[in-house]
Amino acid sequence: MQKMPAKEELKEGAVILIDKPRKWTSFDAVNLVKRLVKVKIGHAGTLDPLATGLLICCTGKFTKKISEYQKQDKEYTGIIHLGATTPTYDLESKPENEKPYQHLTEQQIRDNVKQFVGNIMQVPPIHSAIKKEGERAYDLARAGVEVKLEPRPVVINEFEILKIELPEVHFRVACSTGTYIRSLANDFGATLGCGGYLQELRRTKIGDFDVADAPTPDQWKLHWGYEERRPVRNSKPQS
Repeated sequence: MQKMPAKEELKEGAVILIDKPRKWTSFDAVNLVKRLVKVKIGHAGTLDPLATGLLICCTGKFTKKISEYQKQDKEYTGIIHLGATTPTYDLESKPENEKPYQHLTEQQIRDNVKQFVGNIMQVPPIHSAIKKEGERAYDLARAGVEVKLEPRPVVINEFEILKIELPEVHFRVACSTGTYIRSLANDFGATLGCGGYLQELRRTKIGDFDVADAPTPDQWKLHWGYEERRPVRNSKPQS
């Protein structure tokens, strides 16, 4: 676990590692620190709400290092669900286009990894924050506008299958910044001919930073002496 800075250190500047819970946005984590210690703060790389894991926050003079941390390679673990797709490439939307997957062998799935390792071209999800003609792609997609995003170069340094329990494929990926793991899951299923989407994702590393050293929001609250305020109930006087 990292050394947890005291409130007084944060105004001068510090790096805060947070293990982001599921359904929290990255801004929820930033706002937690703002609310508790009231300092200038920013984060070095968004995590989708359904993803968990490592989020780097910087305060004070360390906010100048945010772009440096954003450029560092990332590592993720997660689950690809085969046999269907979703519009968002994850469980932010409902699975559709169901196809059989039971015929796939373990060897086929493991061999499929090879084409995704190295320098590849990847199309980002249309439900992403990438701007298209000045508008966020996800805003256009939600408005029913047809969105076409161009492929981008990314680097997949390692793509390891950890376990196969069809329709679930558990994996670990080490990749360059800018890689969309949702797109990787979608493309992985497409090349197998059955479709796939990202069922679960956890960011485990950013550069040399590791989620094993990242306290949870509740641990940060406890460290900074924050106590939940509970409503005071008036008890009836005994007769």
